[in-house]
Amino acid sequence: MKYSERIAYYAYEVEGDWDKIALKIKNHDEPIITPILEQYVTIVDHEYPNQLRDLRFPPWILFYQGDLSLTKKSCMSVIGTRNPSEYGNFVTEKLVEDLANRYVIVSGLAKGIDAKAHEVALKKGKTIAVIGSGLSINYPSCNQKIYDELKNKHLILSEYPFYTKVKRHHFPWRNRIIAALSKACIVCEARIKSGTMLTVNEAISLSKEVYVVPHRLGEKEGEGCNLLIDQGAQIIPSLDKIEI
Repeated sequence: MKYSERIAYYAYEVEGDWDKIALKIKNHDEPIITPILEQYVTIVDHEYPNQLRDLRFPPWILFYQGDLSLTKKSCMSVIGTRNPSEYGNFVTEKLVEDLANRYVIVSGLAKGIDAKAHEVALKKGKTIAVIGSGLSINYPSCNQKIYDELKNKHLILSEYPFYTKVKRHHFPWRNRIIAALSKACIVCEARIKSGTMLTVNEAISLSKEVYVVPHRLGEKEGEGCNLLIDQGAQIIPSLDKIEI
């Protein structure tokens, strides 16, 4: 049995739990043979995205639908709140329209800024979604159309086997993959306490640049962005010509 197959069987046994897979690898457990329902790449495979090897906890396996070769191209993550303002949606659209000509756009397929980033990138270039459930779980359901387009001509990645349901802790955990795949991280709109800020922390830990859209003072939706600027993140001063 190939070692990559062994890792895939382990992942199916424990629903993609990183620590449990690590323990099975350490103990050389005999895997339970089960049908693998999707394409996958493991950390021992040549096709595995090299950017992820720099992580403290690189994924043992990535299940995917679409074009895995997109991970070999220059990528840019675009992230933000699930409840964007009109301004947040506007700047996301303008930024992605420009960036999609040069980069594969990476985001998390959540509603809000993530969905807007994917939606624009689908029209202008290529995009990668990193999700927090198995590939059969179309979450959130409002992004069904985006999901269908992604899996055909773009790319969806997940550490979790096909039928693994959404769990709250999956989302902050998957953020490290979004950060690692990308040359830099762009925050379009974020509150101070949000999953977006967790992705930023992952990017910083990997010495990635963080670029931030400024917001008017007093707007809760953009307080996280302004805080990041105060802490030294790169500001995006204009939508006319984005130099990244």
